Parts: sequence; structure tokens; C-alpha cells
Amino acid sequence: MEQFQFPFQQSLKNQLTAQMQQVVTAAEAATEQAYAPYSRFKVGAAVLLEDGKILTGANHENASFPAGICAERAALATVNMHEEHPKVKAIAVTYKGEEANETPLSPCGICRQTILEVQQWQGSPIAVYMCSPNGNIIYVEDASSLLPFYFGSKALAEATPPVNSPF
Repeated sequence: MEQFQFPFQQSLKNQLTAQMQQVVTAAEAATEQAYAPYSRFKVGAAVLLEDGKILTGANHENASFPAGICAERAALATVNMHEEHPKVKAIAVTYKGEEANETPLSPCGICRQTILEVQQWQGSPIAVYMCSPNGNIIYVEDASSLLPFYFGSKALAEATPPVNSPF
């Protein structure tokens, strides 16, 4: 069986560039905006645009669990996806739970797909910084590393609608 490998780096928050430290700090602050009455697992995300602007988002739970939204998607939903606007350079995601934890948080599958969709739309890589509350960080320089067998627009272009379909 073949194995898939991808490049990643480990770091501490204080070893990142000053700009990326600001992004991680913004993600940490965004956890305070989380609405997590069921899990008590507060997640914050911060998106760095190429013009230096930082956008944030937090998770919002719902009693109907599928109706909730993750912090990464909340932050990315604020990105204006038009050609004339700055592209996304990086996204950082972190969390606060009821217990201290050193494990960096990885985006869920839906968020990985969403980050990758933005990356494909803009035609340039998005670095993903996965952070823990105590400053441990794992990051990849290209979001496609986190979703190697992704579903993308190319698959939709190859699909043909059924006969007599209104679509």
C-alpha cells in the first residue's frame, strides 16, 4: 500500500514572525467570541490577507449540531472573493477547552475543504497554522497538504446532469 506524506513544521508561537504572532493572537482573542454552550470547546480562527489585514471568526454551536459553524469557515466567510481584493496568505486556528491541552488543533474535514476551495479560487497557497492554547504550533505552507484527495471544481466540470434535469 502506498503512503502519503506531506511537509509540515513544528514551532512555538514566540518563534514565529511578528506578523504571524499577531495572527495567532487574533485567533486566540476570537475564542472569546465563540458560542459553545454544549461542548464548551471554544475555537477561534484568524485569516491573514496579503495586504496585512486580519479577519477573525469563532465557532457557533447549535442544538441541532449540523447547523453549527466552525471558526475557520466563519472567518473565511468574511473574505471578499473578488479578483480585485487581497488574497488569503494564511489562517491560524486555536482553541480553549475546559482542560489545558498541548495538542495543536487541526481543521475538520469541511474546513479543510473550504480552505482549499479559497486556495484554488485565488491560485496561490494558503498556509495553515494549527495552534494549541500553550503555544505549540504545527503548520503547513499549502492547504492541499491537509486534504490530499480533495473534491474540487474539476470534478464538477466533468459531471454531466441527468437527462431531463432542470439543472
